[in-house]
Amino acid sequence: MSAISDVLPADQPPILNMKGGNKPTSAVGRRQERLAWIMLFPSLLVVAVVALYPLFETFRLSLTNTRLASAREPRYVGLENYTDLLTDPLWWSSFQHTVQFTVISVLIETVLGMIIALVINSNFKGRGLVRAAILVPWAIPTVVSATMWQWMYHDVFGVVNDMAVNRLHILPDKVAWIANPSTALWSIIAVDVWKTTPFMALLLLAGLQVIPGDVYEASTVDGANRWQQFWQITLPLVAPALLVALIFRTLDAFRVFDVIFVMKGYATETMSVAVMARQTLIDKARLGEGSAIAAAIFVCISVLVVIYTRLIKIEEA
Repeated sequence: MSAISDVLPADQPPILNMKGGNKPTSAVGRRQERLAWIMLFPSLLVVAVVALYPLFETFRLSLTNTRLASAREPRYVGLENYTDLLTDPLWWSSFQHTVQFTVISVLIETVLGMIIALVINSNFKGRGLVRAAILVPWAIPTVVSATMWQWMYHDVFGVVNDMAVNRLHILPDKVAWIANPSTALWSIIAVDVWKTTPFMALLLLAGLQVIPGDVYEASTVDGANRWQQFWQITLPLVAPALLVALIFRTLDAFRVFDVIFVMKGYATETMSVAVMARQTLIDKARLGEGSAIAAAIFVCISVLVVIYTRLIKIEEA
């Protein structure tokens, strides 16, 4: 407080009340606070209109039996939609597929993304061209890439079967990758890995580039090999960027819809919770039950956010 008093004129009170926290006590401080709220108000209004109001409506509708294009007056049913959802085998099957898709795809994308980031972070001729090339799968719209891979997986005309059976002789016979329930979800996961791995690599590359090169030079002088440098230097220092990448990819993978819907539609062997919500809301016109599914997805994603936030706080500590 003495340092602030030395800077300010003798007749001007300090802007901040240090004993009571950061609450402004002077006229200048209060004007600055009002100006800050005025500047933030448009952004807060947009968030309230675009995000908070639809979220509130979703939870409100989930407590009713509202139907789309129905003359019947909707009524309040409380938690009936949620209890029905928890006893619905289709929900648990879709939830299992979603968790399986999320865990496997994010794990593979993280490993491959780290490998690619380490490669393109090194100095070699044509590095800029390689960096641009790996972003091509990520730049292609998901609907386009899903349709393209759907044809590539075709059991008669697909290039995947042609390579595996006729050229590399890995498989004895052609496989209907998408039509076969035992391989359909794995095939979709492979498509997602192909498309989203560049995103993980880009985020991890940003984390690698802030690591100073002097650290590696010092460890080389001390006799550390590349493997020891990765586990003791690279991985700990890139951990914050890795956690951020995991947050983005996990939340995006858990609400997966487009790639599954384009390649398999409402097939129960690959249905995710987002696809189930769409079927209930649009095709079955059950707005109340569909809103309950959407609310359940929101709760699951919120739990993941809390877990990752705790991990970030532990990492920062």
